[in-house]
Amino acid sequence: MHSILPIENVTSKARFVCTLFALLSEVPTCFAQQTSAEPLLEEMPSKSLWDMLLAGGPLLLPILVCSFVLLLVVFERALTLRRSRVTPRLFAERFLLQIGEGALSRAEALDRCIENDSHVANVFAAALRKWGKPAVEVEQAVLDEGERAANDMRRFLRVINGVATVCPLMGLLGTVWGMMEAFEAIAGSSAMGRPELLAGGIGGALLSTAAGLSVAIPALILYLWFVGRVDTLVMEIDRHGQNLVHLISAEALEERRSRGSQASKNKKAA
Repeated sequence: MHSILPIENVTSKARFVCTLFALLSEVPTCFAQQTSAEPLLEEMPSKSLWDMLLAGGPLLLPILVCSFVLLLVVFERALTLRRSRVTPRLFAERFLLQIGEGALSRAEALDRCIENDSHVANVFAAALRKWGKPAVEVEQAVLDEGERAANDMRRFLRVINGVATVCPLMGLLGTVWGMMEAFEAIAGSSAMGRPELLAGGIGGALLSTAAGLSVAIPALILYLWFVGRVDTLVMEIDRHGQNLVHLISAEALEERRSRGSQASKNKKAA
């Protein structure tokens, strides 16, 4: 005689089958949603460089102009402040050696300085024009010409310093401008509940600050490097000028004459 299952067992089995059927019926729907979401992620538009520049605001254009000016000034100063154009070592050492040995006259030395046409040659020429004068006058001529050379070497360095100072301020102003526009965009009733508008506006505003800092930081580093190089070259010119003062001043010439006469006397005595 077959056993009859209780009604409660039948009911529980039926519920289990219904639940399993419902779960299986939802699986294709989940896969369909996942596959439909993948093309949406792939179709998200990416911004080009031009779009990012436009999103940076109107103050991004002056920052770009400052970067172009910075490149021109740095290129010009890098060529002008070469050691071969400011203090050619071979020329300076040979010139001082020949002056000390008496191998060059005043006219010949001036001609060599004019032919070289460097900053140290100009300083030498200014000192040679005071040949035989007291050391104070010769040294003053060296200092005056050295100051003119230093001013010429420091030319356009203020432009680099100005770019390093102004670009962050313009970037900050562009960020404030962009933030104001972003908040005005979401202030309307049609933009309520759309945070993507605020995120896009803030991203474009911060781009202006990033551009300003990207130009200002290299400009400041280059300014400090050029200032240090100019100071080094000025000290080298001053050292060569002081060496020339000790060779052509009245006191130096008198000392050389006395040494020469003493040497000749010693030879005769021997």
